[in-house]
Amino acid sequence: MNWLRDPHGEFSQWEPIADRDEVGVCVSHLQAKSGLAQSTVSSYMATLERAGLVRSTRIGKWIHYKRDEDMMSQLADVLRGTQ
Repeated sequence: MNWLRDPHGEFSQWEPIADRDEVGVCVSHLQAKSGLAQSTVSSYMATLERAGLVRSTRIGKWIHYKRDEDMMSQLADVLRGTQ
């Protein structure tokens, strides 16, 4: 999740497939940075998406993930006990 907070900085060594501000980071770049198998990364990201913490967008054959900042803020409020 921290990597997705700063996609330009964290993934600068990889050429973006699409606009990172709009759609986030390609799963292949998450896989390359993490060193995990693509299927493992996809499974983790699908879990985060079901939890509402990230959104996915398909661009051609590539899935991109972006943090849902509104949901992250709500989660932070709940964890702080302010909501």
